[in-house]
Amino acid sequence: MEKTPTNHSRRSFLKTSVLAGGGLMISFSWLPKFASAGNAHALDLPELQWNEITGYIKITPDNIIKILNPNPEFGQNVMTSLPMMVAEELDIDWQKVVVEMGPHDNVKLGPQFTGGSNSIRMYWKPLREAGAAARSMLIEAAAQTWGVPAEEITTKEGILYHEKSGKSGTYGSVAAKAASLPIPKGIKLNNAKQFNVVRHSKKNVEGVKIVTGKPLFGMDYTTEGMLIAMIEHPPAFGMKLTSFDATETLKMPGIKDVFRQQLYPDGYEQAGFDTRTFNELLVVVGNTTWEVMNARKKLKVNWEPIADTKEVIAGRGGKKEVVVPAGLESSNVQMAKMIEQAKKPAQQLRKDGDPETAFKNAATIIERTYTAPFLAHNCMEPMNFFAHVTDDQALVIGPHQAPGWIEPTLSKILNLPADKIEIRMARMGGGFGLRAYGHYVTEAALISRKVKAPVKLVYSREDDMTYGIYRPMYTATYRAALDANKNLIAFHVKGGGIPESPIHANRFPAGAVDNYLAESWELPTNITIGAFRAPRSNFNAAAEQSFLDELAEAMGKDPIDFRLELLKRAKENPVGKNNEYDADRYAGVLKLVKEKSGWKNPANNKYSRGVAAYFCHNSYAAHVVDVVKKDGQPYVERVFSAMDCGIVINPDAATNMVQGAVVDGIGNALYGRLSHKDGMAEQNNFTRYRMIRMREAPKKIEVHFVENDIDPTGLGEPPFPPIFGAVANAIYKNTGKRVYNQPYMDALNSTPKAGF
Repeated sequence: MEKTPTNHSRRSFLKTSVLAGGGLMISFSWLPKFASAGNAHALDLPELQWNEITGYIKITPDNIIKILNPNPEFGQNVMTSLPMMVAEELDIDWQKVVVEMGPHDNVKLGPQFTGGSNSIRMYWKPLREAGAAARSMLIEAAAQTWGVPAEEITTKEGILYHEKSGKSGTYGSVAAKAASLPIPKGIKLNNAKQFNVVRHSKKNVEGVKIVTGKPLFGMDYTTEGMLIAMIEHPPAFGMKLTSFDATETLKMPGIKDVFRQQLYPDGYEQAGFDTRTFNELLVVVGNTTWEVMNARKKLKVNWEPIADTKEVIAGRGGKKEVVVPAGLESSNVQMAKMIEQAKKPAQQLRKDGDPETAFKNAATIIERTYTAPFLAHNCMEPMNFFAHVTDDQALVIGPHQAPGWIEPTLSKILNLPADKIEIRMARMGGGFGLRAYGHYVTEAALISRKVKAPVKLVYSREDDMTYGIYRPMYTATYRAALDANKNLIAFHVKGGGIPESPIHANRFPAGAVDNYLAESWELPTNITIGAFRAPRSNFNAAAEQSFLDELAEAMGKDPIDFRLELLKRAKENPVGKNNEYDADRYAGVLKLVKEKSGWKNPANNKYSRGVAAYFCHNSYAAHVVDVVKKDGQPYVERVFSAMDCGIVINPDAATNMVQGAVVDGIGNALYGRLSHKDGMAEQNNFTRYRMIRMREAPKKIEVHFVENDIDPTGLGEPPFPPIFGAVANAIYKNTGKRVYNQPYMDALNSTPKAGF
């Protein structure tokens, strides 16, 4: 098993090189003579030439500077944006930087979690501190070498200068000495007005590798003696394995073994992201994916219904007991249960004023109910992971959003100490929350241990789509009370889902209405769910923003002006004390998108226009969607987007992120649906699960950012939720029909689809 050479234990490294407050390390390594390149991003530097892999920054005597990216990459471009923050404070020529995916080591590299739109926000200060501290150490090393005061030394693009003596030198020339110095504390960081790297567009450092097909993804990984494994899981949720006959399977060419494998032992207390669908696995192992796929078809398997069970899950909110009910669930039955549950008393999440009296005295009450189905993540790269587990150590390699979360689980399941488990992160072909869960990593590790060989576990697209961990089913009912003058006097939202509620009680319009009530309920299921891009918000925004649009129409107000009126109230005289959003910033994106879209410009009257805005993951997003008729159906031709995510690290990449979220949101809003009949997923591949086509993507997506010096916040998820509402509102203008149920095209065409 391959190990990278190092001279430091974790403990000794911590003792000598922890940055104050951030837990971040800096180390310097050097190579023999190495020719510099005009664009070092494209260099393929031999791993073993770097003698020490212990920190974010490495410098050779020839001034080749390597910055390690701490977080897993699944297309949001953290491989570029996070190192940019180091480079900003280090003061180096970006074209001379080599960027490399760091190893899993949350002691040296921090949390290493990609999800919740937290990468930039989480590392904004620590990575800049790492760069600033390294620059200070290099200056001090030069001062000692040249015998001059450190405060007289300046830097520019990786070169040190002492103007009085005329001396100069590269960072590499003093790197060895700098590495021996103590790491300074309290280093002053650059003012946002001084930025030379941050706020300037940089190309994706892995762009060349991606377009030339270099092996970057988990599916690409291979090693000598590696076997392929696939899992045969029950055909329906609510069933489990009883017995099997693999006689014919074992006769197939290339097949090595077929066996049962229990994922978690009886009584296992799950961590928050240990979610798994089926605990009893039937595994087929062979030489190649094609051989295993064909052999798996020869299995003769018996399944039986599960009984009601209870599981203990230890999440961030503490331990909780979760009921997993028996039964073969169908979407139409599930929807009927949700409708019935919505009529019953629910948990009160927030109450301002006296909404009951306001509704009783209202001149007009507007009430609308919205629904959404399960959604599959459908990452372009199906789930996979490599594992090589022996009696005393484990190596796992593949695409995962949170290596630090899977390490404790592997340690428990394999009965190995954490320092005997090496996790290497591959670039992910999509994640969207699905790859934060670790079941497939643990499956691969257990299979490898069983067959005593290196193994790559591969899910087919059908496995991926029918294995669960979906976006939940949701429904929410919104009510508004108007007085005789059509003033909004009360607002009520009551929502729930299978198996979680979507309601964010303290978000807009909470804080803008005197009488406000938010209620919530949940129903259990044996269909596994999990985080899906902007969890809960992706439905909540769709329903809320659709309702606000209809409410504005009933009040005779322009939909943007109506939202701005509410936000003005929330800013000047807010109701309640727990409002999550900044009303001024929220209004800012609405004003910006109103301006940039030419909201009331008569030249745009040929379009059916819809608007929506939302706050989540500490950022603000607003969209104006322009719809036209195309082949008799509504088509989103243009989108104008406005974002406030604080300082934008890499403008081009940020624009691409918003554009991707817009297309993803339009596709899910119009077509996304995964339904079940008797526990079986009715869509098991793209032949039945409708995705947006290239010709259906907007011709134009124009993205604008609010310019400010606020510390950066989330961007991968915030643009996604409001696009649903903007599309719904534009469809109404185009067709005259309000859509309340996702997917919208089914609702428009009145296609009966499993209860939706």
